[in-house]
Order: sequence, then structure tokens, then C-alpha cells
Amino acid sequence: MHRSFDEFEVRMPLKRQRPTLRDIAARVGVSETAASFALNGKPGVSEETRRRVLAVAEELQWTPNHAAQILSGARSSMTIGLAVARSVQDVGSELFFLRLISGMHTVLSRQHYGLLFQVVGTVDEELELYRRWAYEKRVDGLVLVDLRIDDPRPRAVAELDVPAIVAGGPDPAGTVPSVSIDDTAAMQTVMEYLSSRGHRRVAYVSGSASLLHVHRRAEAFLNAGREYQLDAADVLQTDFSAEASTRATQRLLATDGRPSAVIYDNEVLAVAGMGEIQAAGLRVPADVAVVTCEDTPICKAVQPALTALHRDTWGFGADIAEHLLNLIEGNLDPGAVEQVPELIVRDST
Repeated sequence: MHRSFDEFEVRMPLKRQRPTLRDIAARVGVSETAASFALNGKPGVSEETRRRVLAVAEELQWTPNHAAQILSGARSSMTIGLAVARSVQDVGSELFFLRLISGMHTVLSRQHYGLLFQVVGTVDEELELYRRWAYEKRVDGLVLVDLRIDDPRPRAVAELDVPAIVAGGPDPAGTVPSVSIDDTAAMQTVMEYLSSRGHRRVAYVSGSASLLHVHRRAEAFLNAGREYQLDAADVLQTDFSAEASTRATQRLLATDGRPSAVIYDNEVLAVAGMGEIQAAGLRVPADVAVVTCEDTPICKAVQPALTALHRDTWGFGADIAEHLLNLIEGNLDPGAVEQVPELIVRDST
């Protein structure tokens, strides 16, 4: 005889209850306030009580409920936020962001902080995201990247009263501290080297000039050209894509008196550009030398290997996290300046 479905008793496994502060207090025989003081390292309880509370918390595998803390008005979400206003393809193709995030995590994980990362289309979308994060208390601090000329973000995050630090600034207005890179000195290093190798006509294939670090590199490129008496007037902007680099390189090779050396803003642009140079029947470096402002394993994998500016991006990310956590703790932090990247000379020059 068949039984109807509703005659069957379905037994589901019981979900293990999350241990609470009340459970710990009851087990130790103290008030919840005393247990909270013990767990958070606050005065007001004896060392013996603190030891017993910590032992029971470990036995029960207790962890703080950050959602409840936030709802009760506590500030900390134990999370920092990072948003990037670029295309997903662009962010995915650059190893810089992966290394930066990995470096940040080396510090954040030790302090039990997480990272909330999001890619957005525009700076306006990024600002709206920050407002939502602040309203929902999703993050304790923010990392700003790709600072723009006349960038509205530093002032906006200051008004939101969210601790923030600029990665790769500095902020011209001084509103938000930064862990900055001396892009002027980095470009000076490249131009001095190319001049010493006898190059007289040099071009620069950059990212968007709206980015402050690109603007500073372009300005340094032109100034160094005058200093070393180089023909360095060609600055071609791209959107950091390989396709844009190919088009820019084609334009350079089609001009009268093509450059004997080309500087590319990152390894994606450099690899695409070098491929176009070789496709045109020219040799690297005999006909055209190639330098990139970002050093990744790709630079050593291609043939010829790419001369590149090498920076400790993991260390850069770790420094950013250290300074931001210091700000979150309520300490004044002036930021820092990273060491000038080292030029690693390889076969492409």
C-alpha cells in the first residue's frame, strides 16, 4: 500500500547553535558584563576570571558576532573597503592589483580584518558605494586607488568620517594621508638610463592622463627629455588595454623619425606594443628598445625579456594596511613615501 507524502516524517539535522556571551558567562558563573570585559581585555575583572572566561570561550569555539556589534552601535565591522573604478577586464589583466591585495592581506589577516573588494564603472559609482558602505557600517576604513586630477573622493570620505588612505598618492589637497610612490623619480630613472644608452628619440605610451600618477609620469617624462636633450614629445594615452597599446604603437612606427625607445605604463601595454614592433619587421632592442613601468613575471617570460621598473608591490600593500589600521585605531598618521622603484635591465634594452 502506498503512503501519501505527508505521512512521512522528514527529520532534518539540528543546526548547531552559535555559542553566545551568555553561554560563556553562565558556564563561568559571572555576569555577561564581566565576561565581555574579560574577552575584550578591559579592566574590571580579576586575572583568574579573565583566564577562566578565555578558556571557556576557546572550549566553546566562541567568536564575536560582528553583525550584532554593528546593530548595537559598535563601530567595528573588522573590514576595510577597496573599490576600483576601471573595467573588469582591465583589473583582471593587471597583476598589480592581485599583488597589492595580497600584500594588504598579510597585515589584515593577522589583525582578523577582512577586505571588501568591488569593481565599479565610474568614480560617481564609487562615491555612491562609499556612502552605502558608510551608512550600513560595512567597513571601518577605505583604501583609495587611482587618484584623479581634482579628485572628489578624498573630500567625500572625509565628510563621511570614514578613515581612509590613498594608495599611490599623495593627495594634493592633503585631505587624506597616503602611502605614495615617487612617480617623478621613477620616470627620471628610466630617462637617465635611456639617455646613457645613446637614445635620442623616446616615446611614452601611458594610461589615462586623468589619473594623477600618469599625469606626474608624463610631466616627468617631458621634463627629463629637456634635461637630457632628448626628443621626447610623444605621449600617447591609452585605456590600459592591449588593443589600445597596439594602436598607439602603430602610430609611433608610422611617424617620420620613429622613436628608438618606447616606455609603456605597464606590462600589458608593453607586451602588446613589443608584439606590434616585431610584427612590423623591427627588432627589439636593435631597432626599438622597450621599457615598462611595472615589473611582473610576464616581463621575464616574454622574448626578449622586458626591462622594467621593479617595486615591492606586496610590501606596498602591507604598508597601506598598516597605516590604515593605525588610522582606524584613532591615531594620527601622516602616511609614508615608498622607495623609488629599481630599474631592472633586461634584453629589451
